Amino acid sequence: MAILPQRHHPRILNQIAPPTRIHSSATAPPRPRRPNPSPITLAPGPPLPNDPTLRSNWSHRAWLASGCTTVLISLSKSIEAAAVSHTYLEPILAALLGYVLADLGSGVYHWGIDNYGGAETPVFGAQIDAFQGHHRWPWTITRRQFANNLHALARAVAFTVTPINLICGDATALAFVAACSGFIMFSQQSHAWAHTTRSKLPPLVAALQDAGVLVSRTQHAAHHRAPYNNNYCIVSGVWNEVLDASKFFEILEMLIFFRFGVRPRSWTEPNAGWTEEDEAEAEATSLLS
Repeated sequence: MAILPQRHHPRILNQIAPPTRIHSSATAPPRPRRPNPSPITLAPGPPLPNDPTLRSNWSHRAWLASGCTTVLISLSKSIEAAAVSHTYLEPILAALLGYVLADLGSGVYHWGIDNYGGAETPVFGAQIDAFQGHHRWPWTITRRQFANNLHALARAVAFTVTPINLICGDATALAFVAACSGFIMFSQQSHAWAHTTRSKLPPLVAALQDAGVLVSRTQHAAHHRAPYNNNYCIVSGVWNEVLDASKFFEILEMLIFFRFGVRPRSWTEPNAGWTEEDEAEAEATSLLS
């Protein structure tokens, strides 16, 4: 449900102070040349515990199976090629590089859908809409069933990696592809674990979070606090400090603004669409509505 603009009487219009805005560190021109991205709007309410949109269906499971299959094919072909050539160090290093870059890729993608576009955006609209709702009710991600949470990225991996598997036979390249695509595909699961209370996490997952292999609940929690413009990476989070300290995303936002005249949502004052709503209160509101 969109937020309707309030109307004020002409006599008091000039007495109303303009809203405070959060700007990038650089000064931006006042007039964008093209329409801004859709603002975050309030949805009617969070999904209920038994909501079918949180459940996995056979289509979700099929896409997840397809994505996992393509990653396993890349991995098996890499191992086979490495055994034939007796080359092991390069594929291992390539896999580590793929893991590191998967975290970077998750951050860039997360930043993009948090700040640009809306539900009507072609291809990415559903994910943009879901991530906007995620800021309002972040705990709902822990209620999504496994395939439901991962199927969109699994589908992208299946379409992207299958052609590579067909034409590539190099052990090092395939090791990179397998690790990078696999960690990207499962980034939404590490994201869900970052919202899960420690007592409900499998001991191995908690240990990996503590070791920095997976993004921790503490680190990701900073992304859900004002000004909502940092800690975007959700695989390991190893890139978060680098990207935030270098103002990487602020620079990208300025480049996009100067080139296309489009402001990111992070430049506007956070409204109720960004603010987390208490789980019990949100469910009570949904049940009454």
